[in-house]
Amino acid sequence: MMKYKKFTKLFVGGLFVALQSLAQAPEENRFTKVVLTEKLDEPMEMALLKDGRVLFVERKGALKQYNPTTKEVKTLATIPVNTKYTNREGVKREAEEGLMGLVQDPDFEKNHWIYMYYADTDQPKHILARWELKGEELVESSKKILLEVATQREECCHTGGGMVFDKSGNLYLTVGNNTSNSNSDGYAPIDERANQSTWDDQRGAANTNDLRGKILRIKPEANGTYSIPKGNLFPEGTPNTRPEIYTMGHRNPWRPSIDSKTGYLYWGEVGPDASKDSERGPRGYDEFNQAKGPGFFGWPYFIGDNKAYADWDFTTNKIKADSKFDPAKPINDSPNNTGLKELPPAQKAFIWYPYAISEEFPLVGSSGRSATGGPVYHRSDFPLAKRAFPDYYEGKWLIVEFMRGWIMSVTMDENGNYKSMERFMPNTDFGSAIDIDFAPDGDLYVLEYGTAWFRGNDNARLVKVEYNAGNRKPEVQIAADKTGGAIPLKVNFSSAGTTDADGDALTYDWKVSNKTAGTRTFKTANPTVSFDKPGVYKATLTVTDAKGAKNSKSLDIKVGNEPPVVAFDILKGNKTFYFPNEPIEYDVKVEDKEDGSLSNGKIKPEQVAVNIDYMPIGYDKIEVSQNHRGADAAAFASTGQRLIEASDCKACHVIDKKSVGPSYNDIANKYKGNAGIVEQLAKKVINGGMGVWGEHAMSAHPQLSQTDATSMVEYILSIGEKKDVKKYPIKGSYTITVPEGQKANGSFVLRASYKDRGTKLMPALASEETIVLRHPFLDPELANKAKGTQKVMTPSKSFFMVGSDGYIAYDKIDLTNISHIDLIVQATTRVGAAGGVIEIHLDSPTGPLVGKTDMIEVKEPVPFRPPAAAPAPAAGTQQKPATAPAAAPAPASGMPDINAMLRRGATKASVKNSASGVHDVYFVFKNDKALSTQILMQVMGIDFKSNANL
Repeated sequence: MMKYKKFTKLFVGGLFVALQSLAQAPEENRFTKVVLTEKLDEPMEMALLKDGRVLFVERKGALKQYNPTTKEVKTLATIPVNTKYTNREGVKREAEEGLMGLVQDPDFEKNHWIYMYYADTDQPKHILARWELKGEELVESSKKILLEVATQREECCHTGGGMVFDKSGNLYLTVGNNTSNSNSDGYAPIDERANQSTWDDQRGAANTNDLRGKILRIKPEANGTYSIPKGNLFPEGTPNTRPEIYTMGHRNPWRPSIDSKTGYLYWGEVGPDASKDSERGPRGYDEFNQAKGPGFFGWPYFIGDNKAYADWDFTTNKIKADSKFDPAKPINDSPNNTGLKELPPAQKAFIWYPYAISEEFPLVGSSGRSATGGPVYHRSDFPLAKRAFPDYYEGKWLIVEFMRGWIMSVTMDENGNYKSMERFMPNTDFGSAIDIDFAPDGDLYVLEYGTAWFRGNDNARLVKVEYNAGNRKPEVQIAADKTGGAIPLKVNFSSAGTTDADGDALTYDWKVSNKTAGTRTFKTANPTVSFDKPGVYKATLTVTDAKGAKNSKSLDIKVGNEPPVVAFDILKGNKTFYFPNEPIEYDVKVEDKEDGSLSNGKIKPEQVAVNIDYMPIGYDKIEVSQNHRGADAAAFASTGQRLIEASDCKACHVIDKKSVGPSYNDIANKYKGNAGIVEQLAKKVINGGMGVWGEHAMSAHPQLSQTDATSMVEYILSIGEKKDVKKYPIKGSYTITVPEGQKANGSFVLRASYKDRGTKLMPALASEETIVLRHPFLDPELANKAKGTQKVMTPSKSFFMVGSDGYIAYDKIDLTNISHIDLIVQATTRVGAAGGVIEIHLDSPTGPLVGKTDMIEVKEPVPFRPPAAAPAPAAGTQQKPATAPAAAPAPASGMPDINAMLRRGATKASVKNSASGVHDVYFVFKNDKALSTQILMQVMGIDFKSNANL
């Protein structure tokens, strides 16, 4: 019998491999990405119902539904949620938390239950609750709270909130580590100092007695409680553990999925931000992970394939005596740990990758990173699918990356081990995807959060991917030379790029519609349309092939409100680099056709948000967005304050005392934490009302636009909040100074933003401009373009140029006030280097030549020797006081020590710069006598020098 079972397993496994190898990858044009709806307000997670409806939640508390029959989005309910952090100083900032997760019960068609995971409005805790969704009604009386997760609500970040059920009815919930990154420089946050537990993830992710930084597995019961399924990481009753824990050691786990055949758990894991290895540990990696069973996945002691962090002392800023952590026997001896001291052995990541090119998984590319997750496809899961994905994807894991915009198809062997990956729809962008899953009908759905954090985005969308095995739909492209403006407005529409993979003749049908203005139809490929009435118009292009297959795309045209134009001009200084202690002079300009401009005084300086922030290397982008949204809120609230002062509101209200109506302080306190109340109160300001604060009616204000009323409400609700938002003038001088205690290799972010007032019929529009100034010492690994490079990790990490005419290049470098460029390089006999010259070209490897080094000669390597000790004085003699040599200046904290490089044999090749303006800058390495596979030299860094820093 055992032999038979073994044979069966081998046969099934072999058949699985054979089927995978026989299937052919389908052409990309057999897949169509269809936009179902857009302009969502921070969508987080979706649930795909069997009747075709799509439920999804938005962070500020909305439960919404997309109806495929009406093609409309409807708000079904608004859950009161917390969306703010309040730090120790009482300063409020936008939080990552809110309404974070949604999943339907496996028996939804019978019991109509849905589960949501949200941040409580009053207490610092996250709640998992169940409701009945009766048709389109969320029955409030049916609410059952299953689980609570205690949190801190002082500092950013990481909430998780992804949920999935397995075939046994067990619910998996991802819980973020709820730990601040701000003082760990992008490495492990293990600050054990007193009162610093918010910065110590040993109290969360590595704590067996805490639910944060975990994936939980529970069995929801019919009465609204839960039980613990067998096989979790710690059996019930184990001292100092939580039995709900299935996996632990997570930083920010995202969307989980279950392989319906194997039961394996999959998810994406967002990692820390350090861009380089250091004595503190490895650079940051994001991960896509697989759990074949319960386990410890390493954080905050390990990352990637168990790359170990150092046990760092945050008091001395040095490594402790026992150095790096051991993945075979991780020990949590933090004073903030309430769980077991000895943890299970750490499991390696399934896929891991840094900001730079990954040696192990080069196809994932480079740049920003944020691993989301994705489903494992099995055709048998969709017996009624009309457009089932082809057999080629059987058993493959489709993973999506939030920032890089790709979906990868990951192939695994019969044991579930990684085998290979390839791009799915490589010519299609899936940027800012925050959730992805197959619907019961077999189509692939993707929920896209949009470009900017903490606000609604025009490109926040629900899309689906359809597979077509027969006649292919046309691939539609749509564009317009203007997407908005004042009346009258003329727009040139374009269908350029629209194609049909089968070569069919195409017909074009444009519909431009507005509820009050009606619908106009155009039958040409590229019509010109004039608008003379305000409103938001939807322009839809439907393209039909000769066999009747259709495809459509739409865009909105906003008529009646010209978008503001914001310019952040640097009048004196470089627009790419910052140079410590050098001033920059800047001027912010804002012009709006309806509102006026800063120059004519109709837009007031306080209505413009101006940010100048220093962001150390390894900063969390969400923390930057917190600061920007705070500045925006302060500036936009100023508009609301001015509107209130010009209205009749002061006849009934004052800030801190009850008058005819309630004080603004009372209003702000009443609705504190209710993120969905702004729109409701704005409508009340316009329409009037009574009964909430007494019998006195509030007058209607029909003359106000929805935008103006919203600005007024936002100002009132902001009263009493302590704001730690530094205000900068719209014009001035700013001396570049790296904040005390911060490393000097980060970036300065300069930003200006203005939100106009809109009109009676048109919503407000916001515009911004951002300039990022980086440190002038550039890492060759982080070049935007490269050819002929080689990176090695042993015996030490090195970056080499190989063969003649290789290059590294950086995009859009401002050469204004750059006097010369130093290249820190080394050519040694140890690696058989050939040496060579370095040419600096503009805009291409063969573009204008603006500088050239002398020949970099090959040298013998310089052995490292510790400084020799001074000889002891002879007996009976008096030693003369020694004159200490002048010490070389220490490098700025966090910067490479160039002097140390030079002492070890590196060469500083200095090139005078003769160019100015913004260019792509190419460093081309040449030696015509070198072999094509021969190393020319090692490149350690490129240092741009300003006129003032000679």
